[in-house]
Amino acid sequence: MLDILYQRRSIRKYEKKPIEKEKVDQLIKAALLAPSARSAMSQRFIVVDDPVLLDKLAKVRAGASSFLKDATLGIVVIGDSSVSDVWVEDTSLAAIIIQLAAESLGLGSCWIQIRNRQHNEEVSAEEYIRNILGFPENLKVLCIISLGYPLERKPAKKDDELGFDRVSINGYNK
Repeated sequence: MLDILYQRRSIRKYEKKPIEKEKVDQLIKAALLAPSARSAMSQRFIVVDDPVLLDKLAKVRAGASSFLKDATLGIVVIGDSSVSDVWVEDTSLAAIIIQLAAESLGLGSCWIQIRNRQHNEEVSAEEYIRNILGFPENLKVLCIISLGYPLERKPAKKDDELGFDRVSINGYNK
Protein backbone atom coordinates (compact mmCIF):
# COMPACT_ATOMS: atom_id res chain seq x y z
CA MET A 1 0.00 0.00 0.00
CA LEU A 2 2.81 2.45 0.81
CA ASP A 3 4.26 1.91 -2.67
CA ILE A 4 0.94 3.00 -4.19
CA LEU A 5 0.79 6.03 -1.88
CA TYR A 6 4.33 7.10 -2.77
CA GLN A 7 3.61 6.73 -6.50
CA ARG A 8 0.13 8.31 -6.70
CA ARG A 9 0.29 11.82 -8.09
CA SER A 10 -2.36 14.03 -9.67
CA ILE A 11 -2.31 13.42 -13.41
CA ARG A 12 -3.91 16.00 -15.68
CA LYS A 13 -2.78 14.75 -19.12
CA TYR A 14 -3.99 11.48 -20.54
CA GLU A 15 -3.43 9.30 -23.59
CA LYS A 16 -6.32 9.06 -26.03
CA LYS A 17 -6.79 5.42 -25.10
CA PRO A 18 -9.98 3.96 -23.64
CA ILE A 19 -9.89 2.23 -20.28
CA GLU A 20 -10.75 -1.45 -20.54
CA LYS A 21 -14.15 -2.49 -19.18
CA GLU A 22 -12.47 -4.82 -16.66
CA LYS A 23 -10.57 -1.88 -15.17
CA VAL A 24 -13.67 0.32 -15.10
CA ASP A 25 -15.50 -2.49 -13.30
CA GLN A 26 -12.65 -2.70 -10.76
CA LEU A 27 -12.82 1.06 -10.15
CA ILE A 28 -16.58 0.82 -9.55
CA LYS A 29 -16.09 -2.09 -7.13
CA ALA A 30 -13.39 -0.13 -5.29
CA ALA A 31 -15.76 2.84 -4.94
CA LEU A 32 -18.55 0.61 -3.66
CA LEU A 33 -16.20 -0.97 -1.09
CA ALA A 34 -15.47 2.41 0.52
CA PRO A 35 -16.52 2.67 4.15
CA SER A 36 -19.27 5.00 5.27
CA ALA A 37 -20.48 6.28 8.61
CA ARG A 38 -22.88 3.86 10.30
CA SER A 39 -22.75 1.83 7.04
CA ALA A 40 -25.28 4.27 5.59
CA MET A 41 -23.70 4.00 2.13
CA SER A 42 -24.58 7.58 1.24
CA GLN A 43 -22.17 7.57 -1.72
CA ARG A 44 -23.48 7.62 -5.28
CA PHE A 45 -21.42 7.51 -8.47
CA ILE A 46 -22.03 8.58 -12.05
CA VAL A 47 -19.50 6.99 -14.39
CA VAL A 48 -19.04 9.07 -17.55
CA ASP A 49 -17.23 7.78 -20.63
CA ASP A 50 -19.19 9.66 -23.31
CA PRO A 51 -16.72 12.18 -24.85
CA VAL A 52 -19.49 14.74 -25.41
CA LEU A 53 -20.49 14.62 -21.73
CA LEU A 54 -16.84 14.70 -20.61
CA ASP A 55 -16.35 17.82 -22.72
CA LYS A 56 -19.38 19.48 -21.10
CA LEU A 57 -18.23 18.48 -17.62
CA ALA A 58 -14.76 19.87 -18.38
CA LYS A 59 -16.38 23.31 -18.53
CA VAL A 60 -17.71 22.99 -14.95
CA ARG A 61 -15.35 25.66 -13.61
CA ALA A 62 -12.20 27.53 -14.46
CA GLY A 63 -9.18 25.22 -14.43
CA ALA A 64 -11.15 21.97 -14.62
CA SER A 65 -10.91 21.82 -18.40
CA SER A 66 -7.25 20.83 -18.34
CA PHE A 67 -8.02 18.05 -15.82
CA LEU A 68 -10.96 16.47 -17.64
CA LYS A 69 -10.92 17.37 -21.34
CA ASP A 70 -8.47 14.62 -22.31
CA ALA A 71 -9.64 12.03 -19.77
CA THR A 72 -11.33 8.94 -21.14
CA LEU A 73 -13.36 8.48 -17.98
CA GLY A 74 -14.80 10.65 -15.24
CA ILE A 75 -16.46 9.49 -12.04
CA VAL A 76 -18.77 12.04 -10.44
CA VAL A 77 -18.71 11.35 -6.70
CA ILE A 78 -21.99 12.27 -5.05
CA GLY A 79 -23.40 12.03 -1.53
CA ASP A 80 -27.03 11.58 -0.59
CA SER A 81 -27.63 14.19 2.10
CA SER A 82 -31.00 12.60 2.94
CA VAL A 83 -29.21 9.39 3.98
CA SER A 84 -26.34 10.82 6.04
CA ASP A 85 -25.28 14.13 7.52
CA VAL A 86 -21.64 13.11 6.98
CA TRP A 87 -21.93 12.53 3.24
CA VAL A 88 -18.84 14.73 2.71
CA GLU A 89 -16.71 12.34 4.72
CA ASP A 90 -18.29 9.27 3.10
CA THR A 91 -17.72 10.57 -0.41
CA SER A 92 -14.19 11.74 0.40
CA LEU A 93 -13.28 8.21 1.44
CA ALA A 94 -14.74 6.80 -1.79
CA ALA A 95 -12.97 9.39 -3.94
CA ILE A 96 -9.52 8.65 -2.59
CA ILE A 97 -10.13 4.90 -2.82
CA ILE A 98 -10.98 5.39 -6.51
CA GLN A 99 -7.69 7.25 -6.96
CA LEU A 100 -5.66 4.59 -5.16
CA ALA A 101 -7.36 1.82 -7.15
CA ALA A 102 -6.60 3.74 -10.36
CA GLU A 103 -2.92 3.94 -9.42
CA SER A 104 -2.83 0.20 -8.74
CA LEU A 105 -4.30 -0.40 -12.22
CA GLY A 106 -1.70 1.76 -14.00
CA LEU A 107 -4.13 4.65 -14.50
CA GLY A 108 -3.71 8.32 -13.72
CA SER A 109 -6.32 10.35 -11.88
CA CYS A 110 -7.04 13.83 -10.63
CA TRP A 111 -9.56 15.12 -8.07
CA ILE A 112 -11.61 18.00 -9.47
CA GLN A 113 -13.20 19.85 -6.56
CA ILE A 114 -16.89 20.66 -7.08
CA ARG A 115 -18.30 21.19 -3.57
CA ASN A 116 -18.26 24.90 -2.67
CA ARG A 117 -17.10 25.90 -6.17
CA GLN A 118 -18.80 28.03 -8.80
CA HIS A 119 -19.37 27.44 -12.50
CA ASN A 120 -19.85 31.18 -12.89
CA GLU A 121 -21.17 34.06 -10.78
CA GLU A 122 -24.78 32.87 -11.05
CA VAL A 123 -24.50 29.06 -11.12
CA SER A 124 -22.71 26.73 -8.75
CA ALA A 125 -20.53 23.95 -10.14
CA GLU A 126 -22.96 21.44 -8.62
CA GLU A 127 -25.97 23.04 -10.35
CA TYR A 128 -24.08 23.02 -13.64
CA ILE A 129 -23.41 19.27 -13.30
CA ARG A 130 -26.96 18.57 -12.10
CA ASN A 131 -28.31 20.23 -15.26
CA ILE A 132 -26.12 17.96 -17.43
CA LEU A 133 -26.59 14.66 -15.59
CA GLY A 134 -30.10 15.12 -14.15
CA PHE A 135 -29.85 13.97 -10.52
CA PRO A 136 -32.16 15.17 -7.69
CA GLU A 137 -31.52 18.00 -5.24
CA ASN A 138 -30.77 15.75 -2.24
CA LEU A 139 -27.69 14.46 -4.07
CA LYS A 140 -24.63 16.65 -3.53
CA VAL A 141 -21.49 16.56 -5.66
CA LEU A 142 -18.17 16.39 -3.85
CA CYS A 143 -15.86 16.01 -6.83
CA ILE A 144 -15.20 14.50 -10.21
CA ILE A 145 -12.30 12.08 -10.54
CA SER A 146 -10.75 12.29 -14.00
CA LEU A 147 -9.15 9.05 -15.15
CA GLY A 148 -7.07 7.77 -18.01
CA TYR A 149 -3.75 6.34 -19.05
CA PRO A 150 -1.15 8.92 -17.99
CA LEU A 151 0.53 10.97 -20.67
CA GLU A 152 2.77 12.55 -18.05
CA ARG A 153 5.01 10.95 -15.45
CA LYS A 154 5.75 12.51 -12.11
CA PRO A 155 8.39 11.33 -9.65
CA ALA A 156 7.33 9.35 -6.61
CA LYS A 157 7.26 11.20 -3.33
CA LYS A 158 10.27 10.85 -1.02
CA ASP A 159 10.39 10.61 2.76
CA ASP A 160 12.06 14.01 3.10
CA GLU A 161 9.04 15.59 1.36
CA LEU A 162 6.44 14.13 3.71
CA GLY A 163 6.59 16.78 6.44
CA PHE A 164 7.14 14.66 9.52
CA ASP A 165 7.11 17.93 11.50
CA ARG A 166 3.32 17.83 11.17
CA VAL A 167 3.15 14.77 13.43
CA SER A 168 2.94 14.96 17.22
CA ILE A 169 2.91 12.04 19.66
CA ASN A 170 0.81 12.03 22.86
CA GLY A 171 -0.14 15.69 22.52
CA TYR A 172 0.35 18.62 20.20
CA ASN A 173 4.00 19.58 19.49
CA LYS A 174 5.44 17.15 22.04
